[in-house]
Amino acid sequence: MSSERNYLAIATQSKKAANILKTVSNKKRCELLYKIHDALKQNASLIEEANQKDLKESISNNLSSALIKRLDLFKNNKFDIMLQGIEEVIALENPLGKVLMKRQLDENLTLYKKTVPIGSLLVIFESRPEVIANIVSLAIKSGNACILKGGKESINTFKIMAKLINDTLVNNFSEYGIPKESVQLIETRDDVNQLLTMDDYIDLVIPRGSNALVKRIKDMTKIPVLGHADGICSIYLDEHLKASDKFTKIVIDSKTNYPAGCNAVETLLINKKLENWDIFLKTLIDAKVTVHLMADVKKSFLFLNPDLASSQFVADVNEKEDFDKEFLSFDIAVKFVDDVKEAIDHINQHSSKHTDCILTEDEKTAKFFLKSIESSSVYWNCSTRFADGFRYGFGTEVGISTAKIHARGPVGLDGLVTYQYQIIGQGQIAGDYLGSGGEKQFNHKDLDFTEEENDD
Repeated sequence: MSSERNYLAIATQSKKAANILKTVSNKKRCELLYKIHDALKQNASLIEEANQKDLKESISNNLSSALIKRLDLFKNNKFDIMLQGIEEVIALENPLGKVLMKRQLDENLTLYKKTVPIGSLLVIFESRPEVIANIVSLAIKSGNACILKGGKESINTFKIMAKLINDTLVNNFSEYGIPKESVQLIETRDDVNQLLTMDDYIDLVIPRGSNALVKRIKDMTKIPVLGHADGICSIYLDEHLKASDKFTKIVIDSKTNYPAGCNAVETLLINKKLENWDIFLKTLIDAKVTVHLMADVKKSFLFLNPDLASSQFVADVNEKEDFDKEFLSFDIAVKFVDDVKEAIDHINQHSSKHTDCILTEDEKTAKFFLKSIESSSVYWNCSTRFADGFRYGFGTEVGISTAKIHARGPVGLDGLVTYQYQIIGQGQIAGDYLGSGGEKQFNHKDLDFTEEENDD
């Protein structure tokens, strides 16, 4: 019973904190985020020490190379980018209290539609320790409380960053009035399982991780879930295309820039009419990418390039699996298609609705592709790696959603707010109006509104 009360306390405290946090001004929320930013920056050496410990333990436990790459917080400037993300979130427009609609129902009876926080968020993520800073900055900026569960492989990094954030909240409560329960940390799967039953207190669950994690979360809770499963991203090479450096670089970047990312390309679809199509595969092989080829692709490719018949980077595709999974490595599945319609059909059937791309110089074909693909992000002539909240100018992201309702794609501040209707009147009652016993009529006149009507 004591354990149950503890979980209930976590959930209820988060809800109470959310109700306080949403009343704090944007200025104060941003000032607190600067304090958190500085605390993380000033203690970079402690964070790196903890991160190195996690990396060593992961290597000794033979975890996958993709997971280890995600875990490394100080490679490729990820720590600095994380800090920059906090700054960019701070600089964004206040997402709360924005007037979306203003309508006169009758004289001196005005309806407003305004943005408000979602409330209490439960966020579960794997591997990437920078996510804690991403989530906290977005949550506080948008007036939401959050309960965070990091992956066990990043536990040391997670703990030190969590302590720095918690200490900052405690030390600055008297100045900003933001409760320390606005950010709570949990550590075990059982913690998650218990909190997933708290649908009266937790408003949204955001899982960031594997397909298995997302599916498990969805199966276990009545709370709305915002998340994506695998990042099965495709690039279609159209016939209206020249095999030039401009386009081969897009394919190479999409595959090799960060193959462990959910926005890395996993499938390459080639129009049979495309001239010199084999250049794309040779460029991939030169980059040490293993191309998993359908039988007809392999036959044609080796006919054109017999010297590559014994290459370790040429393999047969597993048709039952390879078009429906993330490789998360230097591997890509390759298939011929007859036309753009077949490419669209393949993508809509096999894609995880994350990010898909067409390379073509024909505008009509490109626009048809953009309209036809169901995914949350669809591109024309650029790398799939652009699917990211930081690159979209959101500062960072709470995750990427492949759902078709609420938020889609990289979810920034806009995805962490909902709206409520507010009516301001002067003593009116429904009983005076038609439909409720009275004779008065509504005029339902849409009114202009200004930025000054937004809340602080």
